[in-house]
Amino acid sequence: MQMNPPKPAALKVVIVGGGTAGWMCAAGLARLLDPAAYAITLIESDDIATVGVGEATLPHIKTFNDLLGIDEARFLGATQGAFKLGIEFRDWGQRGDRYIHPFGVFGEPWGGVDFQHHWVRAQLAGQAPASLQDYSYAVAACRANAFEFPNEDRKSIRSTYAYAYHFDASLYARFLRGWATERGVTRIEGMVQEVARDAESGHLEALTLKSGARIAGDLFVDCTGFRSLLLGGEMGVGWDDWAKWLPCDRALAVPSERVGALTPYTRSTAQTGGWIWRIPLQHRTGNGYVFASDFIDEDRARDTLLAQLDGKALAEPKLLRFKAGRRVKTWSGNVVGLGLASGFLEPLESTSIHLIQAAVIDLVNLMPTPGEGDRMDGRLAKEFNRLSEMQYERIRDFLILHYRANQRHGEPLWDHVRDMTIPDSLARRIALFEARAWAPEYKYGLFSRDSWLSVLVGQGITPRGYDRLADGLDLGELETRMRDLKARIDANVQAMASHGDFIARYAPGAVDEAALASAAV
Repeated sequence: MQMNPPKPAALKVVIVGGGTAGWMCAAGLARLLDPAAYAITLIESDDIATVGVGEATLPHIKTFNDLLGIDEARFLGATQGAFKLGIEFRDWGQRGDRYIHPFGVFGEPWGGVDFQHHWVRAQLAGQAPASLQDYSYAVAACRANAFEFPNEDRKSIRSTYAYAYHFDASLYARFLRGWATERGVTRIEGMVQEVARDAESGHLEALTLKSGARIAGDLFVDCTGFRSLLLGGEMGVGWDDWAKWLPCDRALAVPSERVGALTPYTRSTAQTGGWIWRIPLQHRTGNGYVFASDFIDEDRARDTLLAQLDGKALAEPKLLRFKAGRRVKTWSGNVVGLGLASGFLEPLESTSIHLIQAAVIDLVNLMPTPGEGDRMDGRLAKEFNRLSEMQYERIRDFLILHYRANQRHGEPLWDHVRDMTIPDSLARRIALFEARAWAPEYKYGLFSRDSWLSVLVGQGITPRGYDRLADGLDLGELETRMRDLKARIDANVQAMASHGDFIARYAPGAVDEAALASAAV
């Protein structure tokens, strides 16, 4: 009689650190991995504070929440959340300029040619009826402080945008903590005091906590923030410093009373030494000043930030110090770094939570299989590192573009970043846009063609040419189509509810503690 071989022991995944990164990882693994094959433990200390200021997101977060099976209205209520249709940039080109990076497309393709080529052709001919911004449904909705869910009919103009969220990051982590522990994640409160490593392989074997408890593991996920306790500390993975391109190295964050309309967009306003963010939540407004300490001191930055608040400050500004860059590897041995433990890019385009999300999904896809010989197959780590590098570098180039394309002459920081040598990958993209209105379209990673268009055009980079296939459309007909498109956008947006009214009906902020503990449908 043939006997079935015994099932291999569950692979032990130990996540060190809570916060947004730790609990997004725990929730993702708990939802997407076989609970019989993987045992997930998260260690966090109540004595170690998390950064907790990542309050703005990109549309990909909805996909992540949907994957977990989270009810959107309950999630938004529990995190005091609201919707986000884009990011408004003020004073990034010249003082007084403003444009919106929308979560949606510009225009429509005509004759198989992307809209920006038609628009550039009309601009060069002096026949463009309006700015590129006027052909985005998401931009129009932001300007009107309006919101409704996108139409599922892909032929409808109301389907041409997506949305993300603003939420309290600390409440989101707490929300996911309840969700994950209900689904089998073991949470241990404690502080790591010692790390045991295998003398031959160098892999981590176990962690000893301050309490004396010993936690053994097969794969360790470092979510310890800027400390990078395991990846940078124990594994000694080096740092690729990008301060030469992204010189901001400080941030002051402060909440304020929410006043006025609940806007469906983040705001970024350029300042002498950096830029100020504004993120509207249901119960308050998040604010912060990201600045370069070589160009402005902390006291002046603090005074500038407080003077820009819409409402009364609810706390003293909190100072954060950081360096732009990434670990040269995000998976080394049997340690994977997530969130700030793997790298940091300033929150100019709300990418921090996306980088966590992308890493969690890649980790699931490349997770070692229990019982298959060497569980830490180096090919898995190599692919994970390749994908991580691609994510970080593409985002890095997009952020640098904002600084490079400024026209704030006579200000030391802005003169410096406008004249600095930029990565070849970014220089090539700018040159292609100037020559032929070409914008990148990635199948993996951020950002989309329309995201690039919003910044390139919004900050005054003007193409000299366009796709010659656009010449196939008569200029008179082109002008008529463009006017019709703008009119359709405006008419549909006028029929939308205000963002504040929509939130009040759909997901009012939770008032009881129980709402924070569960996100199950």
